[in-house]
Amino acid sequence: MKWILIRHGQTQGNREHRYIGCRTDEPLCGQGVAALLAQEYPPVSRVYASPMKRCLETAEILYPGVPMEIIDDFRECDFGGFENKNYAELNGRADYQAWIDSGGEKPFPGGESRAAFALRCVGAFDAIRKQQTDCALIAHGGTIMAIMERYARPCGSYYDFQVKNGGGFILQDDGRYEPI
Repeated sequence: MKWILIRHGQTQGNREHRYIGCRTDEPLCGQGVAALLAQEYPPVSRVYASPMKRCLETAEILYPGVPMEIIDDFRECDFGGFENKNYAELNGRADYQAWIDSGGEKPFPGGESRAAFALRCVGAFDAIRKQQTDCALIAHGGTIMAIMERYARPCGSYYDFQVKNGGGFILQDDGRYEPI
């Protein structure tokens, strides 16, 4: 049994290096669609996806006609006051520097902490991970990082599992994995 964990295709916010979380429901950009179409992905019998537009569009492009279930708790982190902003817009703000200094552990102002976000994502994955067929999970970088931190063997930290848009991992049920 394998899980194909795929980060959604690129959006304009991703191109601009913005914090695009659960408050901004933007579509894929043209470059994102083209990149997805240019890559091959393993076949699956079922798809689980975040409810965000960028994930649903990615799922339709990669796995048309494959049964899909939307999992609300796979949505991206709530970046609170940092939502839709990039480094240039946040640099110099005391709350941003405090978040950076915490190694990303401190909650986003008005948003989620990494711990609460990871608990939500891993809990949702736990509820579906005993499937008997190969499945894809189309979600966000943070969602994938949280799941991989919990289940990947050899173990790694949250930030060890960063993936680019359209990238991801093939995760075996015993925790072994390989990049897509």
